[in-house]
Amino acid sequence: MGSTKPWWFILGWCVLAARPALPDEKITLEQALAEALEKNLSLLAERVNISIAEARLITARLRPNPVVSAGGDHLDLLGTGFNEINNAGPAEFNLRTDFTIERGGKRPSRIAVAQHALGVAELEFLNAVRGLRLEVQSAFVEALLAKHRVELARQNLEALNRIVEVNQVRWRAGDVAEVELIRSRVAALQQANALRRAELDLRTVLIRLQTLMGRTQPAPDFDVSGELRREARVAPLEEWLKVALENRPDLLALRRAARRSAAELQLELARSKPDVTLGSEYRRQQGLAGTGNMLGFFVEIPLPVFDRNQGEIARARQELRQAELRVRALEASIRAEVESAYRQWQATLESLAQIEKAMLAQAREVRDITEYSYRRGEASLLEFLDAQRAFNETMQAYYEARAEYARSLYLLEASAGIGGKP
Repeated sequence: MGSTKPWWFILGWCVLAARPALPDEKITLEQALAEALEKNLSLLAERVNISIAEARLITARLRPNPVVSAGGDHLDLLGTGFNEINNAGPAEFNLRTDFTIERGGKRPSRIAVAQHALGVAELEFLNAVRGLRLEVQSAFVEALLAKHRVELARQNLEALNRIVEVNQVRWRAGDVAEVELIRSRVAALQQANALRRAELDLRTVLIRLQTLMGRTQPAPDFDVSGELRREARVAPLEEWLKVALENRPDLLALRRAARRSAAELQLELARSKPDVTLGSEYRRQQGLAGTGNMLGFFVEIPLPVFDRNQGEIARARQELRQAELRVRALEASIRAEVESAYRQWQATLESLAQIEKAMLAQAREVRDITEYSYRRGEASLLEFLDAQRAFNETMQAYYEARAEYARSLYLLEASAGIGGKP
């Protein structure tokens, strides 16, 4: 027997040797969340809405500007000449100032609307934080699941390579037919392809996670570290529902929007009250008989005969009614969402427990026994491959059940509005 390894054996181990070196950067879930909340571009754009609302609040606090006007009348610019015969002139010059006095509480109403709008922007930002946290948590779970799949594929390839090596020895000794050796080689090559696909899937998930973290250039040495969540107990459904109706930022934003609509109605009612404009004017006359200085005062009040802001008041009333209906609709939707997430958690817990108790140990035991029996010539290659396939499917189902359980926990927390603060 020669010591030179066949090409199929070298190919299998080349796949193992070609795996990436231990990465220099391993990120935990907490680090990924912190970086995402600081650098995610979509979240940064959402944060700007708060600054916009603050600027609108500044505008709402401003008072109307006074108006200053100056003029000249009866000026002899055409060369007619002022005299007692034509009775032209005298030239007059005036300087006038006007001040608008807002009535009906317009300024306090504007400020109230702007303050509520600022509160809505802040709560909508918190809701964006809630959504981003869930996305990062889900992507992190997918990355851990992909790493488990890569490790499982690598272990399966190592096991098949050992079988191929045994068959090579047995074939040379005349104990097995060449067709069985070829079958084991094909199985090893198929598993090598499965390993490459699993590694590609892992790289894709890591790139998506880095994008959520706000990284525009994904790092090739990026990796994650940690374990999938596994709390066995959570609070009862009633507590989750109570917390959700008290803490969900999107619901709080809609409630605040309803209060903003009420403030807008008050603002439109205030706008139906006409403002008063007070003015004063200084006038100077220059004529043949001499000069004169005069002072006048004016009061201007529009008469609300036709336009009493009826349309905008009706619109504001309907928007207030619409906002109240939206709050009720979202409350019902949140109840359904929380209950659905809770039922999903229960289902994933039962599925995970069933796999761990009834399938995991048995599949591993059958695989090990069949491999040992095959090495001793007491089992066929098909029996070993079938046991290996069953073990692989069981392990994949187990890892997927763990990932689904972790996702259900994050989803339950997100549906209740827990962890929504940046």
